[in-house]
Amino acid sequence: MAEAIVSADICALGQVRRIAAMLDLDPYAFADGAPLPRGWHFFLLGGATRRADLRADGFPGFGVPMPEYGLPRLMLAGRRVAISGDLTIGSPVTRRSRLANVSEKKTAAGDVVFVTIQHQLTASGAGVPAIVEEQTYILLGDTKPRGGSSPPPTAVSAAHTKVVTPDDTLLFQYSALGFNSHKIHVDRAYARDVEGLPDLVVNGGLATLLLTEFLRSDLGVRPAHISVKHTAPLYANQSLTLAADEGDNGWRLHVHDHAGVVAVSAEVVVS
Repeated sequence: MAEAIVSADICALGQVRRIAAMLDLDPYAFADGAPLPRGWHFFLLGGATRRADLRADGFPGFGVPMPEYGLPRLMLAGRRVAISGDLTIGSPVTRRSRLANVSEKKTAAGDVVFVTIQHQLTASGAGVPAIVEEQTYILLGDTKPRGGSSPPPTAVSAAHTKVVTPDDTLLFQYSALGFNSHKIHVDRAYARDVEGLPDLVVNGGLATLLLTEFLRSDLGVRPAHISVKHTAPLYANQSLTLAADEGDNGWRLHVHDHAGVVAVSAEVVVS
């Protein structure tokens, strides 16, 4: 596929402290020289995409040119993250980003294109990446999502659960830290009037961060491999339930929406 775009960055303490503040943690509990909490690397994936190069929906492509194919809508389908080592707060990092795969599919609802972007984050002087993340997006036509009656709420059953309500402020802070200007996360009028959605959509990466932070802070788990699949949208100001069960080979996690419907599923292998 396309040649990798290589850039230098810093695992900056200021950004780490802002993430901590966003998660309602003490920002000054973090200092240069400490390992970056696993799952917090998302801010290093934000690309310096010029406004002129943004998609019409505001999606930045995270520094990698995105194919258009005449399909105006974009959704995150899933991600895979492999963590072989920890980045150090305050230290230089090299990022290699590339368009890893593009596949087209014809469906009854129209053409669909799957786009996978791969990022590699390597600490200065290291021979191999500490983190490799692949994000897969779906490009769709302008068909609006179909509305329908909400299912009756169902109870969430899991060994460990936690209820979180992402509000507008959380969506804004996460989007700003990751330099993600996709309008469905920050522009309510666009989400409703153009995309036909009921409200702002919770960032897929934010849902993943909430899961990995649940593992880290509440359960003391250090993930080494994370595989995430998104099956339904989550909306701002609606409660969601994080659910975790430990299995033989790791952890099974889900994010349930306010009605108990599974919106995100994840498999985590522990280091």
